[in-house]
Amino acid sequence: MQVFTQGLNEFINSTGIVNISIGQIIMIAVSCVLMYLAIVKKFEPLLLLPIAFGMLLSNMPLADLMHSDLFTGDSMSVQKVAENGGLLDLLYLGVKLGIYPPLIFLGIGAMTDFAPLIANPKSILLGAAAQLGVFAAFFLALLLGFNVEQAMSIGIIGGADGPTAIYVTRLLAPELLSSIAIAAYSYMALVPIIQPPIMRALTTKKERAIVMDQLRTVSKKEKIIFPIVTTVIVALLVPSSVVLVGTLMLGNLFKETGVVDRLSKAAQNELLNIITIFLGVTVGATATAETFLRKETLLIIVLGLLAFSFSTAGGVLFGKLMCKMTHGKINPLIGSAGVSAVPMAARVSQTVGQKENPSNFLLMHAMGPNVAGVIGSAVAAGVFIALSELFR
Repeated sequence: MQVFTQGLNEFINSTGIVNISIGQIIMIAVSCVLMYLAIVKKFEPLLLLPIAFGMLLSNMPLADLMHSDLFTGDSMSVQKVAENGGLLDLLYLGVKLGIYPPLIFLGIGAMTDFAPLIANPKSILLGAAAQLGVFAAFFLALLLGFNVEQAMSIGIIGGADGPTAIYVTRLLAPELLSSIAIAAYSYMALVPIIQPPIMRALTTKKERAIVMDQLRTVSKKEKIIFPIVTTVIVALLVPSSVVLVGTLMLGNLFKETGVVDRLSKAAQNELLNIITIFLGVTVGATATAETFLRKETLLIIVLGLLAFSFSTAGGVLFGKLMCKMTHGKINPLIGSAGVSAVPMAARVSQTVGQKENPSNFLLMHAMGPNVAGVIGSAVAAGVFIALSELFR
């Protein structure tokens, strides 16, 4: 009987029920909320669902699925992870080594139509204005005690571009990678919640109801020349951005030339889908109670929200300026799409505009600033990486 009792006690003590902590309960609750938003509310489920489930997995008591200690400090090595890590550790190497972000950009490029930007080049100004949050958060982070490289990594969250945030952070502040990746991807997924109140607060009903003229037709030749010229210009001006912008434009060239249809389809379907799963689950898995429920991480989450809000406001306010300068021909709502969340931000502009005027169709107009924001966030990242050399 004593042996049975001892065995029963050992079994009970080995269960997750006994060993679960308050922090893990909180993180499991957060992951369930995110899954609810992804499944029921359909807030970018392709991003939010794998992130939320990865968070759930890593916070299961005694599951030991993610080993953050393998990636900390200068001791991180591929061989060490390969010998001692599990599945999630091996997949996370793609994040830690910066492999996933360029591949994501390749797939995004193959899915993106740059015609709205080519047809209305002024859209690039809205994409630039929507980078306001990047620099605002950078200065706020400095004031709150983060060092220059950490502040740059936090600031890039304002571009609403998860792959760019990961790419910059792994180079400048790898110790913050999990926190910044979670913040960047969470805010990308929560665009439909965060942006509309800011858009409505900064615009009038009359401005939101403005119907824009149809965009001109863009020729195939223009579509093919654009990615080539853009790559050359960015590579010459901001060489450190060319990894992201170059793969983005390569994917777009696959799409627009029409001569490598198999490559284009593979980039925008199989490749992008696989990388999205790997990236989402492993980024979510880094959000353990030990790493996430810290003052520093919560501060990054708040700064990320401010960065994204400032970026949205910057785009809308510049849109209002362009509206006045063109005597009411530009709907300021498309300025909010200047953040890099493609095509979520453009869809939000369309949704908010149609609520004021059901006959209003802003989607293609908003895609101009939206794709400009992708380029803008990558260029801002390149500027930060180049400037960081001055502080080393």
